[in-house]
Amino acid sequence: MTETLEQWLGREYRHAATAMLRSISARDIVKERPGFGQTVRPVAGSIVASPVPAAYDPDPDYFFHWFRDSAIVIDAVRLLYEARNLGAEALTHFTDFVRFSLALSALDGQALVASPRWRQNVTPDFEQYLRGNELSTVSGDAVYADTRVNPDGTLDISRWARPQHDGPPLRALAVLRWLRTLATARPHAHDAVSADTLVAAERLLRLDLALTAARWREPCVDIWEEELGLHYFTLRVSAAALNEGAEWHGAAGETIRATELRTEAQTVREALDRFWLEDDGHYRSRILPSGVASTKMLDIAVILSAVHSDDGVEVHSVRDARMHATLEKLERLFDGLYPINRDRPPGRGTAMGRYEGDVYYSGGAYYFSTLGASELCFLAAAAHAPGGEERTAWVARGDAFLETVRAFTPASGDLSEQFDQRTGKQTSAKHLAWSYAAFISCATARRAAVSP
Repeated sequence: MTETLEQWLGREYRHAATAMLRSISARDIVKERPGFGQTVRPVAGSIVASPVPAAYDPDPDYFFHWFRDSAIVIDAVRLLYEARNLGAEALTHFTDFVRFSLALSALDGQALVASPRWRQNVTPDFEQYLRGNELSTVSGDAVYADTRVNPDGTLDISRWARPQHDGPPLRALAVLRWLRTLATARPHAHDAVSADTLVAAERLLRLDLALTAARWREPCVDIWEEELGLHYFTLRVSAAALNEGAEWHGAAGETIRATELRTEAQTVREALDRFWLEDDGHYRSRILPSGVASTKMLDIAVILSAVHSDDGVEVHSVRDARMHATLEKLERLFDGLYPINRDRPPGRGTAMGRYEGDVYYSGGAYYFSTLGASELCFLAAAAHAPGGEERTAWVARGDAFLETVRAFTPASGDLSEQFDQRTGKQTSAKHLAWSYAAFISCATARRAAVSP
C-alpha cells in the first residue's frame, strides 16, 4: 500500500525529533582533532551542528556549537514541547542551553593566546588552519560574534569566517518564544522551570537584544559564512528580534527601552527596503562594502529570513508580495540549474539550493532550503481564510516542495545537509541538526495551515 504524504510526514516528524535531539548536550560523544591537539567533550546545553565526528574525510567537521544553528534547533525543541511531543526533557534542554550560552561570555581569547599551550600541540601540517593573534580580541560580548565555539565551551582556534551577527538576534527570538510558551504552559510543566532559569533566560535575552541593536549596522559574513557585507538575512532577523524585544520590554513596563528598540527596528526595516531590485524583481541577499554586485544576489537566505522572522510586520514577511516574487525567481533559477528538477512528476516541487554557482560539496539542493520554501508557503496560506482558493493554492504549493523532500529522503528518514543536484544522493554533513529542525518547523506550519 502506497504511503500518503500525511503518513510519511507523521513518520518523518517522529524520526526528525529523535535524530535532532542527538545533537543537543551530546555528552556521550568524544571528538578528537589530533591536528589541533584537541579532545572535545561536549557539555550540557551545547548543540553540535552534526553529531557525526567527521574530519573532512570526506564529510565536513561540523562538531561545533554554531550560534545560528543552535538557536534554530532550540526553537524547534520548543515546537516539540508545544505539540506535546516532548515534555520535561525539552525544559531541561532549554535550561541547559541558556546556562551554556551565558557562560560563554567568560571566555578570554587574550589569556588563551598569552599561554604557549594553546598552539604547542598543533601539528606542523595544521599550522595553516590555525587562526592568528586576532583570537586575543575575542572575549566577553565579542565571543558571540565569533560564529561558533567548541561544544565543550572553549573558543574555536581554527581559521573561519568571522565576524557573524545573526546568532544573537536568532537566539533572542528563540528565547522570546520560549518565555511566551512558558508563561502560558500547563501548570505542572511550568513548575519544572525554576525561577533561576527564567531569570537567566531574561539575562540572555537582554544581552542578545543589546548586541543586536549595537551591531546590525556593522558588516559581517553572510549566513553561509562566505562574504563580508550587509546581509538581508542578518538584518531581517535583527529587525524581528528588536521589534519583538520592544514588545517584551513594554510588557515589563520598561517603556523607554521599548521605544528605543522599536525605533531601531524601524530603522533596520528602512535599510531592508534598499535590498529590493526593481528591475530584477527580487530582494537581493547582500550589499558588499566595495559596492561590487555579488554573484549571490539571488539567494534562498532571503526566504529563510522571512520564515524565521514573522513578527507581525507585513513588509519583508511571508505575506510580502515581493518575498513571493523572490521565491518564484529562486524556483526558476534552480529549475534550470539542477538536473534532478527536470522532468519531475506532477505534484513535485523544485529542489532548492542556496544560490547560483554554489560549489560547496555537490553545490546542490539543501534540505533546509527546500523545507524553508515549503514553510513559507504554509505560513503564507495561514494569512488567508480557511477553505478559500488562496489558502488552498498555497498549501498545495507547500506540499509540492514537501513531496520533493520526501522523494530524496531515504527510507531511514535520515537527513544530511545536501542532496546532489544530479543524482539526489545525500552529500555533505550527515544528520544535520538544522535539517531536522527545518522539517519540524515546516511540519508545524503545515499543521496550522491545514487545520480548520
